[in-house]
Amino acid sequence: MQTITFPGRFESLDNIREFVVQAAKQAGFDEAATYAVELSVDEASTNIIEHAYGGEGKGDIIISVEITDQDFIVILHDHGKPFDPSKVPVPNHNVPLEELKPRGVGLFLIQKMMDEVQFEFTPDKGNILTLKKHRPGTVQ
Repeated sequence: MQTITFPGRFESLDNIREFVVQAAKQAGFDEAATYAVELSVDEASTNIIEHAYGGEGKGDIIISVEITDQDFIVILHDHGKPFDPSKVPVPNHNVPLEELKPRGVGLFLIQKMMDEVQFEFTPDKGNILTLKKHRPGTVQ
């Protein structure tokens, strides 16, 4: 498992994306699967900065990647405000784009692009988001 700590700043997003894209390529993902991972991690990292920390420079984002025989796993860890995904309403995506409410769309997108999404929070460990994408050619 490879782990890097990034400052919780929007300027870190390029480095975060580069880190996960390189790892996704090592896992054997094609362009579409790599983009799904990149977009999901970018959205999650942005949410950590905006919502968990309430702005830039208030904490770090610790990102770990692991490549197993079956899965590509990305773990995002922060010490911001607790996040409870059950409190985020599912967006109504059956409306014209201009009527789509912005809240919850990112979470919905992450859940659709990744194969498994798990949220944990404990007061001593903070928020831990685990994203899994099955590797090409594996049977689940």
